[in-house]
Amino acid sequence: MEYNKGTIGRVFVVRFDEGDDFLGGLEDLAISEKIYSGWFHVLGGLRNAGVVTGPQEPVMPPEPVWQEVSGAKEVMGTGSIFWEEDKPKIHLHAALGDHEDTLTACVRKNTKVFLVLEVYIIEVKDISATRPWYEKGGFNRLTFS
Repeated sequence: MEYNKGTIGRVFVVRFDEGDDFLGGLEDLAISEKIYSGWFHVLGGLRNAGVVTGPQEPVMPPEPVWQEVSGAKEVMGTGSIFWEEDKPKIHLHAALGDHEDTLTACVRKNTKVFLVLEVYIIEVKDISATRPWYEKGGFNRLTFS
């Protein structure tokens, strides 16, 4: 285990509307506001998303199981923002569901908002951390400097 200690910086309340690109918009916001370390919560709806529902087998590096989610899905999740070189890397785990079916997954691409998606971002200051590519694991891993 490794850790770093910081303080709470700015707090952002963000609304995404029908058809917005959620992950792209969140990356754009992190760039424009220079959010280098942060934690966020998501509440609302997604119309589309490319998600990973786990590994094929519990080995390193894992082979991800991809699934495309479509239709109107209620969403509740939490994630973090850390950078890989000059770009923010978003890590979001969320429950997505409709009616009686719920899927918990790592939300990774092709995100389009259904109706509205509210995001609450807490910036963490005084943290020296990035999310570079971790070759052994085959993913971007939180790393402290």
